[in-house]
Amino acid sequence: MHLGATLRLLRTDAGLSLRDLARRIGVSSAYLSRVENGVDAPPTPERLSAIARELRVPSSLLMDVANRMSPSVAAYMEEVPGAGALFLDIAQRRLSGLQLARVRDFLDAEFPAAPGRRDAPVPPLAPLLAPERVVVQLSCADWDDVLDVVAERLASSQPGMDVARVVGGLKRHREESSCAVGGGVAVPHSFLPGAVPTAALVTLATPLAGDTPDGKPLRVVVAILDAERGNPQLVRLAHLARLAAHGLADRLLGLSQPAQVLSSLEELEALR
Repeated sequence: MHLGATLRLLRTDAGLSLRDLARRIGVSSAYLSRVENGVDAPPTPERLSAIARELRVPSSLLMDVANRMSPSVAAYMEEVPGAGALFLDIAQRRLSGLQLARVRDFLDAEFPAAPGRRDAPVPPLAPLLAPERVVVQLSCADWDDVLDVVAERLASSQPGMDVARVVGGLKRHREESSCAVGGGVAVPHSFLPGAVPTAALVTLATPLAGDTPDGKPLRVVVAILDAERGNPQLVRLAHLARLAAHGLADRLLGLSQPAQVLSSLEELEALR
């Protein structure tokens, strides 16, 4: 997975220049540029935590995209050896996302987390979708065709919103920063005053070749429309990058009905 594309997308949406973010985390802008372009390896967990703090997103999201273990998890496993055996037991049982959610609910009820010791909840994507905004196995000739389809779906849920305005917003934002996050997934998004937070999701019958960070063609497009930039939107984008890193496209491509897509997405989000 290409962590750098996610970092660049989040940094741009946060309104930070390469130099600004580099200075805040104590590295050179040349180093951060190499990370964003996939030349250097993903940063250490400690540095990823610093980046997450400056972007105001949960560090666990960036750790998952980079396939890194959080320093707090490593420290806990060293302090309590039995924790590693428990993690292995969970892995061997191959619990589904919904089953893990039940385990998490049990932990919350029996052993509540201390205030400030747990990341803020991540706003899920599924509630922003509806069957009429999920298009399965779409045949499109190019990227503009995809944008036209998702813009029509997004505008249809916004009273008085013109499709051309939505398309224009998606294209303008894409010019600021690539919306491809790797794993065959792109997340075009736009901010238009008066818009109600809404998402549309498209799976493609034929993958679209293009300028993607990991060289994989686009297979799933998740478009988001919101009224303004802000921290919840950054967190949601990081969450989508995490889903892409953990096989979102592979999970959705074999499905033939919008209801199946929504159900699979809900399960994957419960897992994460």
